[in-house]
Amino acid sequence: MPLGPFTASEPLTMGVELELQLVSLSDFDLAAASPDLLDLLARAPFPGSVTPEITESMLEIATGVHRDHAAMLAQLTAIRDTLVRAGDRLNIGIGGGGTHPFQLWADRRIFRKPRFREVSALYGYLSKQFTVFGQHVHIGCADGDEALFLLHALHRYVPHFIALSASSPFVQGRDTLFQSARLNSISAFPLSGRAPLLLSWERFTEYFARMERTGVVKSMKDFYWDLRPKPEYGTIELRLCDTPLTVERAAALAGYLQAVCAMLRDRPDAVPTDDDYLVYGYNRFQACRFGLDGTVIIGPAADAVPIREDVLTTLRQVAPYAAALGAEGAMDLVYRITHEGSDATTLRRAYEARGVMEGVVDGALARFRAGEPVA
Repeated sequence: MPLGPFTASEPLTMGVELELQLVSLSDFDLAAASPDLLDLLARAPFPGSVTPEITESMLEIATGVHRDHAAMLAQLTAIRDTLVRAGDRLNIGIGGGGTHPFQLWADRRIFRKPRFREVSALYGYLSKQFTVFGQHVHIGCADGDEALFLLHALHRYVPHFIALSASSPFVQGRDTLFQSARLNSISAFPLSGRAPLLLSWERFTEYFARMERTGVVKSMKDFYWDLRPKPEYGTIELRLCDTPLTVERAAALAGYLQAVCAMLRDRPDAVPTDDDYLVYGYNRFQACRFGLDGTVIIGPAADAVPIREDVLTTLRQVAPYAAALGAEGAMDLVYRITHEGSDATTLRRAYEARGVMEGVVDGALARFRAGEPVA
């Protein structure tokens, strides 16, 4: 169907979506529990929204629209507590992490929903391999042109969000040596990667119409880009992040994105060129493979900068914007992550301590339930 107009929304408002793991507490493998869990959750008010994902071992939760980090965290905490209680009734653990450490994709079941069946018919085994878990963050935009400006201006910060959220070091019982192996699964889809460099909504609408005429896409959902516009919501959507192990980290990542976008709105010169995108794939790989220890190429002088150092520099730059938005708590946790390491580091330490992948899952479930350790 034709791409509709961009619905204006309040700039810099935010919402979060989290894809979560449903785990059997008997063997710590993924469990095809979403139909039963959704039925149970439908019987009482839910403090957000909860929907199925492509396989029955996943759920997606979503917050409402928020202006500040504290309100976002409060709702995510209420959602977590509701999910954990419901899971307890079904002997199902609820957890974060970008991949399950040892699940086998062939064991997964496609959720009975027409769109998921269509995706499965089109992409074959990739659909079951899509049992990976990400965080999406929406940021409100005044109009379509602003949305496209922010979408492309953010290219420079893509490695930050990959590295800070990285929580998928293990796949099918093996250490991948990646901090975020999840994004390798996303990259297998033909409409993944980055959006085309179009900076006016009129031109983007024309592009969508051409793509629709080819029969390749029917809606924006068919694009698996790292960042994409969502005209029906009036937002841009960051889709790069692994699902963190705690809702506190999820809220902090949203607050960090909000503060960076606030800074970029004051920097009209942040519009990228085709030359800026030459290193996009390299920078993205560095963040996936090495996380905060990776190196990115920045600026016309092609300076090589450690990702950790670049995040810390950005935290100083966005500090006044974060203060105005009430996001200081988010910045504090992001700062802590740069020093203590991402969730991928936590999961590897759990494996070193326990020696079995089941122990890694058990620890991740406990961390999701309890929340972020007190600093």
